[in-house]
Amino acid sequence: MSYPQQQPPPPQFQPHQYQPQAPMGMLHLTIQGSVMTSTMVPPTVHLNGYPVRVKHGRNDIPVFAGPLHVDIHSQWMRSFGRAALDFTVHPNQAVPVFYASPYHQFASAGSIGHTKVKRKGLGFLLVLITAILAASALMIFFAALG
Repeated sequence: MSYPQQQPPPPQFQPHQYQPQAPMGMLHLTIQGSVMTSTMVPPTVHLNGYPVRVKHGRNDIPVFAGPLHVDIHSQWMRSFGRAALDFTVHPNQAVPVFYASPYHQFASAGSIGHTKVKRKGLGFLLVLITAILAASALMIFFAALG
């Protein structure tokens, strides 16, 4: 005598539960300069305290809508060119931000804004180059004298 085998009950259909998503926006972060005109190391970027990898040129970074704090600094032998910007990103909005590190690491701050910005520290760099050239010219002049 064989006993009828029981079939397992069919699986219950459960509709997929969707989690509501937070509204998103886009940050168009442009790191002005290149490896040839700035440091070889791209700047360090923090969005609301979280690190984000970037490269020179335009970086399209999806962000949550709401307040955003952008903190950027360059790094070579030491940290320099610190700049920060606070603004609000609205849902489905793309916000342009431009950053330019200074010409040298002895400048106090970098430049940041919503439009293209100028690099700081050109005057100091020109004075430094002029001093080096003048010292070299004096050394050559005194060596030629005697």
